[in-house]
Amino acid sequence: MEAAGRDIMVTSAVEDIDDKKVIDITDVPIEELRWCTVALSEVLTRGSRLDASVFDIEGKHARDVLSQCKWDLVQLCGKLGLSTSYYPSRFKRIWVEESEYPIYQPSQIVEAYPQPNAWLSEITKANFDELRAKKGQILLTRSGTIGKCTVVSNTLSDKIISDDMIHIDCNQPFDVGYIYAFLRTRIGGVLVNTNTYGAVISHIEPEHLEEVLIPNPAKEIKVKINDSIMKSFSLRDESNKLIDKAHDLLKEELRLPELKDLKPKYFNADADLRSYSVKLSELSNRLDGSYHVPVIDSIMDHIKRHSSEVKDIADPGISKDIILPGRFKRVYVEEGQGTVFFGGKQLYELDPSNKKYLSLQHHAKRIKEQLTLEENMIMITCSGTIGKVMLAPKHWEGWTANQHIIRVVPADDSVAGYIYAWLSTPYGYELVHRFTYGAVVDEIDDNHVSQVQIPLLNNKEKQKEINDLVLEANRKRYEAYVLEQQAIRVVEDEVIQEIK
Repeated sequence: MEAAGRDIMVTSAVEDIDDKKVIDITDVPIEELRWCTVALSEVLTRGSRLDASVFDIEGKHARDVLSQCKWDLVQLCGKLGLSTSYYPSRFKRIWVEESEYPIYQPSQIVEAYPQPNAWLSEITKANFDELRAKKGQILLTRSGTIGKCTVVSNTLSDKIISDDMIHIDCNQPFDVGYIYAFLRTRIGGVLVNTNTYGAVISHIEPEHLEEVLIPNPAKEIKVKINDSIMKSFSLRDESNKLIDKAHDLLKEELRLPELKDLKPKYFNADADLRSYSVKLSELSNRLDGSYHVPVIDSIMDHIKRHSSEVKDIADPGISKDIILPGRFKRVYVEEGQGTVFFGGKQLYELDPSNKKYLSLQHHAKRIKEQLTLEENMIMITCSGTIGKVMLAPKHWEGWTANQHIIRVVPADDSVAGYIYAWLSTPYGYELVHRFTYGAVVDEIDDNHVSQVQIPLLNNKEKQKEINDLVLEANRKRYEAYVLEQQAIRVVEDEVIQEIK
């Protein structure tokens, strides 16, 4: 069975000459043809299939690499393994707008600060205690996108988690960080996504994890890896607390009530149908009702009363530039031979999953002018899911994101954190989301973002405090990323020791 690759690969080298960076772009051949041997018995077991994808070369390669590892191999989960695993009983969900039972979905567990977007009714027939995550567990997605994982720290501890997650309980405390770091390696991800024959699977059960064999290194190596991972998640918790404190201060200074407690003015408050009038002078050439929802007027009336002034994002004191990249046909290359590229779905993730790599040769001009990210740049999703906001951490500097994310370049760091703090509140979200247009796919553009209002505080010291809290939170996220990457490298270099 053979699988062929592309003919050409793009790579680059960067040199410093007279303090100027010169990029030398070179075409090099892609890696050799990927191939493996398959026993006739395996072909028969697979229903006499002869297509290479059934046998998945990467899965077989991963097992070959571990077979040459100097450490003994043990079960990931099971009686003789490093851990046990289970997932909660399935149940029929009864959704409500909001309740005391928020539930976290699989896609949220890898976010830097997961926030619930769905709530269960109290009459839902489910064992809520069984659904709650326990501190120190590892959570692993078991369907859809398999293999995403996280460690349960204070942020997710005791939270209700979807039954689409496998809960892993480690036998030894120092195995928590080690197993997590192993699963975050390329080899670990491949092993979880393939069965013992190497075929790709689309759904896993706890018993599948008993078939996964992983190295069992010396205790001191595990402890070193675990300490880095635990510190990484501790920093994420600290970061999230700082973000919460910044939001609390902002709400206090602007005297913001809960959004649901604002009282919009409707045309006839007693009518069952919510209706409202709009002056011709306020239409702004928009005839869609969602643009003129009364809650926007309520928000604006409130912040004007409780702030020193309200400025548009386009104001020079708020931003230097607002960038909406143009659409383009992408040329991808292999890891290490281009620049990191990700999309809006990964915006909330500390280390975006499913990263791709853009060719420097084909996209150098666009990367330089539109796509490159900078530390403390405010990023806003503008297509599909509108209004997700992220402050770019330091390790994203030099990476790129797609055209579905608008970049706001803050005037300077003295306002970057404050802008993010406001836009990441429910009030900021409403002011962004009101501009949404599109019959099938929701969209906003850079002109719309330029009109979003930012209330500046009467108390400038409090405004600075909010800004500094957010920037400090962003620095902690960078430190958390660095520690996690260090732990993953230890697993790769000292445990797996793959010869490349």
